Amino acid sequence: MNDSVKPNDSAPDDLASRFPTAYTILFLLIIFVAALTWIIPAGQYERAMNESVGREVAVPGTYELVEANPQGFVDVMLAPTAGFYDPDSYAANAIDVALFVLFLGGFLGVMNATGAIDTGIRSAMRHLKGHEIWMIPILMLLFALGGTTYGMAEETLAFYAILIPVMIAAGYDSITGVAIILIGAGIGVIGSTINPFATVIAANAADIPFTDGLALRLVILLGGLLICTAYVMRYAKRVQADPTRSVVAKQREAHRKLFLQGHEDDFKDVRLTRTQMLVLMIFALTFVVMIWGVSSQGWWMASMGALFLGSAIVIGIIARLGEKRLTGSFVDGARDLLGVALVVGLARGIVVIMEQGMIADTILHSAETSLGGLPPLIFIHVMFWIEAGMSLFVPSSSGLAVLSMPILAPLADFANVGRDLVVTAYQSANGLVNLINPTFAVVIGGLAIGRVSYDRWLVFIWPLLLILTLFVSLVLSVGVFL
Repeated sequence: MNDSVKPNDSAPDDLASRFPTAYTILFLLIIFVAALTWIIPAGQYERAMNESVGREVAVPGTYELVEANPQGFVDVMLAPTAGFYDPDSYAANAIDVALFVLFLGGFLGVMNATGAIDTGIRSAMRHLKGHEIWMIPILMLLFALGGTTYGMAEETLAFYAILIPVMIAAGYDSITGVAIILIGAGIGVIGSTINPFATVIAANAADIPFTDGLALRLVILLGGLLICTAYVMRYAKRVQADPTRSVVAKQREAHRKLFLQGHEDDFKDVRLTRTQMLVLMIFALTFVVMIWGVSSQGWWMASMGALFLGSAIVIGIIARLGEKRLTGSFVDGARDLLGVALVVGLARGIVVIMEQGMIADTILHSAETSLGGLPPLIFIHVMFWIEAGMSLFVPSSSGLAVLSMPILAPLADFANVGRDLVVTAYQSANGLVNLINPTFAVVIGGLAIGRVSYDRWLVFIWPLLLILTLFVSLVLSVGVFL
């Protein structure tokens, strides 16, 4: 966030300055969930290993009340730390994500020290003058492909520092850059097709082939991408024509100074040196390798962190930065993203409190009870909103799938609704909520890198969120009758 990461980097308007930072919002949510453990009865389902999912899942019909374990002051204070490394059945540990963010920051710090990104941006904008708007649909399509195929989420954090300066230099704003990445990948997740972390795990947990319901998800993906692209392009054109219409207009000069480093008007006669061109080639190759590793080699945060560390060293050697400047630039870059790394553990602390207070299964059991005997159309919409509510506390798509699908998917049989439609409702609800979810580190992290406060993001996205919700609801309604 603009205040919480670098207090002097931006000048937020009066509303933004009064709005709590991401850290405060997340800590208040930890306190709120801890308070719920004193109110909601503790309970648990029995769990059994599901080989197709590769994890233990809840067994329907086995819920029972257990001895309460309400979370107090000490538990609340320990939750952010425990969020980094406590193993749990709903989401991955946060420490690997936090370390990845720091390695990414170090990598970007070394890149900035070479001057290649700054010169490359100015050179690109000189050549794209007048055609910048077409970058938006192309880039959003690419991010959507990442979202729908392998659930691109944390990996997007690597792209904000690259894309936002380009958008600002084109006459748009930081919100435009954030939207291209966050909404682009997000609509891909909402319309997941072969995403192993959402569709495949959820389908396996629901005991159906993951290809069931694929046509309906393609409708959500393509229709949603069209809606989102049109929305972002319309906003970008409006800002380019009149910068005062930007939702972060009062931060415009601070953002230009920060992201463009004073070169916003210097696009003439810029030339990349051979060393800088080689550096940019390695820079681009790093991201190609990252996408290849995640999508086909089973890479996760440790492998990606190692990739960025290795690339930073290679780039430093090629650019002849020297040992002291290389290490200094890496540490300075990591320091710039330290706030993002801390947010990751803080967000996971909410899940820790829910687990230790043993209220997650009770909430799930209440959802199971409320869905019994509903007509098909009402059933699927209630299912959608239950999954949306649970996503606030369990933002992980795989974690939510493992938690909810074994219990809720079989209920579709009694409502005469296909289980594949339940999977579609789950993944679309989770994806929609994760466009604004304050407990989702990808949202808070992306906004922090873009120096966009959370309330400004809500101002920008709420009309789109409403349109997408209505669109998904319509598709789910049609799905009931297919």
